[in-house]
Amino acid sequence: MATPTSTPPPVSLPAILAAAPHRLLFFIGALNVLAAMIWWTFWLFDPMPMPVNWVLGGWLHGFIIQYQMLPSFMFGFLITVFPRWMGQPEPTRWHYVPVGLGLLLGQALCLYAAFSGSLLALHLGVISTLMGWGQGLMVLGLGVWRNRFKTWHAVSCLAALLLGFVALALFIAYLHTLDLRFGNAAIKLGAFGVLLPIYATVAHRMFPFFAGNVVAGYRAWRPMWLLAAQWPLWLGHVLLELTHLTAWLWLVDLPLLLLALLCLWRWWPRGRMPALLRVLFVGYAWLPVAMVLYVVQSLWLLLGGELVLGRAPLHALGIGLFGSLLVAMVTRVTQGHSGRPLVLGGVALFAFLGIQVVAVVRIVSELLVSPYPGFQLAALGWLLAFTPWVLRSAWIYLRPRADGARG
Repeated sequence: MATPTSTPPPVSLPAILAAAPHRLLFFIGALNVLAAMIWWTFWLFDPMPMPVNWVLGGWLHGFIIQYQMLPSFMFGFLITVFPRWMGQPEPTRWHYVPVGLGLLLGQALCLYAAFSGSLLALHLGVISTLMGWGQGLMVLGLGVWRNRFKTWHAVSCLAALLLGFVALALFIAYLHTLDLRFGNAAIKLGAFGVLLPIYATVAHRMFPFFAGNVVAGYRAWRPMWLLAAQWPLWLGHVLLELTHLTAWLWLVDLPLLLLALLCLWRWWPRGRMPALLRVLFVGYAWLPVAMVLYVVQSLWLLLGGELVLGRAPLHALGIGLFGSLLVAMVTRVTQGHSGRPLVLGGVALFAFLGIQVVAVVRIVSELLVSPYPGFQLAALGWLLAFTPWVLRSAWIYLRPRADGARG
């Protein structure tokens, strides 16, 4: 007598999202990729009023991007890979769900404040972000502690996240005191104290590994002295910016440029490579471009010139490097961890190419007599490039794995 087959019980959307750290945190980050830029686009077309009482609009934009949008993806990736890097058990939902909820509530409140002008909502949003960030630090820090600080890549990422926690505390101090020094320190720490160290560390660990898996004859090159050499330069850049010694940034940015060129030359595969791998190296190529702009601007100031490049170097870094590698890395992780083929796909390619155009438009705009139309065009281009990618990614995160596996 045949045994009737049992139908598996339906799985709720919250359970699917919480099935793996990257699902929940990538989903939150993907939503904020659009939400953050929708607000900023509105503000660019009507920049006269302060978004929140006496809080600078540019700083609020920088805060949301540096401490909510991109970190959502970073925590999702790092909580996924830290156990694998250090040979430890996989994290449970109790480890990463509080991180996701803290960041989700934090960015929702901050964006509500940006639209409504509510100072209370902004305070609560930053505090919620700090709490989610702190939970992520505790989860990752305990792993590094158990590993006795042996895995340099994990230690490097953790150090950057610790600086991010300090920056969040400084931004809270700025909101309470309206002391511009606190706000400036929080924003300046983001690019070279938090984001670039994490991006560069992950690239150092993963890019040669990815290339070695698919390119015949590829020899991975990732000496640990590269990380050790870059950390003093990153911190030196932050210190020089905080002390308004931008004319001397070339002292640290020129070595960073040379190291970025060295990495690009040694890492770039000489043989045929799939598109999903190529976009990693094309995206990384924005790092030397950004450092060239920083060096040129610094030397021009040293020679008595003016700040002719404006925020072009920062946006070469923020849109060019961080935006490009966001698409490249998140697409790779999303495809692989959802049981799908490791291919770039048309939607991700559209987003990647669109971000290249957006980066160029935003950089060139700084050189125009009337730069604001260029800023507005770049913001609209960001939304156009990312919308299909966000929708497709969110659809994947809300569905079980295509291969039926867990996670």
